[in-house]
Amino acid sequence: MDQFLDTFLNWEYIWQVFPDLLKTGLLNTLILALTSGLIGIVFGMVLAVLALSTKRWLRWPARIYTDIFRGLPAILTILVIGQGLGTLARDVVGTNPYPLGILALSLIAAAYIGEIFRSGIQSVDHGQLEASRALGMSYGKAMALVVIPQGVRRVLPALVNQFIALIKDSSLVYFLGLLSEQRELFRIGQDLAANTGNLSPLVAAGFVYLVITVPLTHLVNHIDKKLRTGRKVRAAEPDERDPVELGAGGRVGTW
Repeated sequence: MDQFLDTFLNWEYIWQVFPDLLKTGLLNTLILALTSGLIGIVFGMVLAVLALSTKRWLRWPARIYTDIFRGLPAILTILVIGQGLGTLARDVVGTNPYPLGILALSLIAAAYIGEIFRSGIQSVDHGQLEASRALGMSYGKAMALVVIPQGVRRVLPALVNQFIALIKDSSLVYFLGLLSEQRELFRIGQDLAANTGNLSPLVAAGFVYLVITVPLTHLVNHIDKKLRTGRKVRAAEPDERDPVELGAGGRVGTW
């Protein structure tokens, strides 16, 4: 038991690594996750729209992209883009692996987020689109203003779950050999663990990951509960800020 505590809970090493974890690792982990998450959302929405297209030449490339990036291990994608593409694009990005790590995480996230958006959009009743078209909206306008907002709202818990996965996947970027000031949480813990032969710094890094992901997990549960129970609005006093939902025959209601 003493050996276990000394290997994983050595407070001397934990206190030693914490300043770097909070000052450098936490910042870089959040930058990697947030930046790649935002790019993944934009690209994922494009993939979802393409995947739902009635035109085969638009639908198939989106399907192939999604199958490839969801089917490959994340670490293989990061290495191919970070080291393979890094060699080809050295004139553009130099020898800095940071932007290539963000690109790799973004491409992986887009494949998953695209499927999340697609399932959310497909869950919206087809009558919503027909009612919008009956009111004179074009197909694109009906999708952008009526169908897609409803679909996105329904998949918010899944999007937050994907962001949690992205935070953890950001630790894989360390395989690209980040500079000292670019190290994320896992790399900082790994460096001190390698120098000391003690795994307590990695446990400290894991604790910081939990500080980020556990509140997000509860946020997912809260959003999911809100979506399942709905918000009580008195019919006589509808909230004008609520999004508009079109019913059959073009009737207007609120969520």
